[in-house]
Amino acid sequence: MSLKQGLIHYYYGNGKGKTTAAMGLALRAMGSGLRVLIVQFLKNGTSSEVAMLRQMGARVLALESLCGFTIGMTDEELAACAAEHNLNLETAAAVAAEGGCDLLVLDEIGDALELNLVSRERLTALLSGRAPQVEVVMTGHKPDEMLQGHADYVTRMEKQKHPYERGIIARKGIEF
Repeated sequence: MSLKQGLIHYYYGNGKGKTTAAMGLALRAMGSGLRVLIVQFLKNGTSSEVAMLRQMGARVLALESLCGFTIGMTDEELAACAAEHNLNLETAAAVAAEGGCDLLVLDEIGDALELNLVSRERLTALLSGRAPQVEVVMTGHKPDEMLQGHADYVTRMEKQKHPYERGIIARKGIEF
């Protein structure tokens, strides 16, 4: 099964739920027999949902070597991170261009763009050059005009209240 027309989603904001919504859509797609490719930027692929999505047949690309936040990285580590991110983006572009997936999730692509860890030109080429039936979901924290311009769905998730403000840290199985 594949889609007749793939659309583009962009979920952004400072609220919880961007990745959760993207992964929920991936689960829904797989439940309908669609092929899913997930590329996680600024994440190492160890979030709890990734193992289950892989077991169910999703292909997941992430920075297996990523440990820590970019703010603490040296220039050499940032360069290595960017190189690996762009390699994963190239892989996703090739798969999407040949119609090798029905749903492509680009998790945290907005943040990777903002940090100059991926090529904006290559992402634009991916979005324009994908097979017409490939659905794309992108997530990030800040609004990005280019991503919004390509998107058919734009959803801003805004935090009203969060337990982190009371000192409750991210919990395995709920936030990651």
